[in-house]
Amino acid sequence: MTSTTIISGLEALYLAAVDSSVELVTAVAGYPITNVMERFLRNGGDTGIDARWMTNEKAALETALGASVSGRRALVLSKHVGMNVLADPLVTSATHTIGAGLVIFAGDDPGVAASQNEQDSRWYGSLAEIAVFDPATPEDAYRAVIRGFELSESIRAPVIVRITSRLETGEGEVERIESGKSGKQKAVFDRSIWELTMLGKHQRYHLKSYPVLVDEAEHTPLNRLNIGGHGQDVGIISSGYPSALVDGVLETDGRWGGVSHLALNMVNPLPFDKLREFLKRHRHVLVVEETEPFIESHLCVLDNVLGKRTGHMPYGQVDVEHIEYALEHIHEDSVVKYTDIQTIKSRGPRSLCDDCPYIPLYHILHDMDVPIAGDIGCSVRSGPEPLSAIDTSFALGSAVTVACGFDRKGIAVIGDFGMAHSGIVGLVNAVYCGFDVLVIVLKNRVAAMTGGQDAPDLTDVVRTLVGNVSVFDIDSSPSDDLKHLIEKKLGERGVSVIYVEGKCRKY
Repeated sequence: MTSTTIISGLEALYLAAVDSSVELVTAVAGYPITNVMERFLRNGGDTGIDARWMTNEKAALETALGASVSGRRALVLSKHVGMNVLADPLVTSATHTIGAGLVIFAGDDPGVAASQNEQDSRWYGSLAEIAVFDPATPEDAYRAVIRGFELSESIRAPVIVRITSRLETGEGEVERIESGKSGKQKAVFDRSIWELTMLGKHQRYHLKSYPVLVDEAEHTPLNRLNIGGHGQDVGIISSGYPSALVDGVLETDGRWGGVSHLALNMVNPLPFDKLREFLKRHRHVLVVEETEPFIESHLCVLDNVLGKRTGHMPYGQVDVEHIEYALEHIHEDSVVKYTDIQTIKSRGPRSLCDDCPYIPLYHILHDMDVPIAGDIGCSVRSGPEPLSAIDTSFALGSAVTVACGFDRKGIAVIGDFGMAHSGIVGLVNAVYCGFDVLVIVLKNRVAAMTGGQDAPDLTDVVRTLVGNVSVFDIDSSPSDDLKHLIEKKLGERGVSVIYVEGKCRKY
């Protein structure tokens, strides 16, 4: 039994998990994943789904793997930079094999609206040798998740579904299957994999599992082909949300009504037979995708393929005007269009909250003549002018280990959630290796950059690691006292920690 309704992409993702009989959802907050997890937290309990915020993406995937091997379908929600953190168990899990279906929603951020970089999660499909779906519409998203769980159990490996904020907010008709139909048979971990060596596991995967993915890519109805009326002239290959934009351009602009369109909702493995036939059929082929030239990189040895490398399409987020411009210049081998480099001045600043309790601390750090490593959290906004407080900011939880590499005792500024995420590992390393570093932990008890989720309090844990720990209440104590405390700690050898407590005014 099926039913059709108009819903958002976010709702489609949620309903697909419900209709796939998912039992466990693990997530780490971050744009554009937070909204998806909040949907599960709002009503997941009514459907029997156990949804939990985690402190770390590696932990999130490993917990889901535990559910999978015991026969429970599991879903992991991670923004694109979190995919870097969970990559270790991800790559191993494919050849080690799993049990029940396991799907990862990789939330990408084309245009870098709220992230420290603009990376493309589709590449993790190639790295881990697993399936990647890149849906264009709510209907595509629903069907990709449903099929993702089935495929995961067929090959006994995780499956990635790439999503973006525009997919989440887009609306369209979705035809639901009867709830639970996709998850009737319980799959569990098969221990016979232990009969194989590590090499044998990889050999088995390529002989038995990967061919299933290749066949799926070539024949899945999620990859749609529309041959235009102009025959041999112009074709477009696209994936993800840009496929919907291409459809809109071809349907509404009479100039391009005859252009062919191959929309790929499954992008790893790529359907090379289908692509080869499409490329032979058309004189000029434009590749439209976000963020990097993932599809284009496999085809760019051919002269008739146009896209990011030829200047027809921009890197990052794709919009309608980019597609129209590329089609208007489709007969040119290369174009020079997208050469502007965005600055904070041209975009506009994104500052700390005016009433942030830590602004006095950033003023103190600005005047310190020592190197300062920041973290990905609110403190990252103290790097540009006018605060100019931190010198570097690489990744969530990285501040402590980065500061350990300075040529003298410097400062690591890290939030309490960043400390729980992975900073605690850096602190263990700093103590074990005997580094000189001052760690300032911003203890506001929330993950303020991702929606105010609770942050674990590791103060007592840190005290067991480090003998030199102080706590400073920035809301009730003079900032001069904090300055003197920082200067004192910088003059001491070894690892020292200051917990700076302050109440987040936003959450």
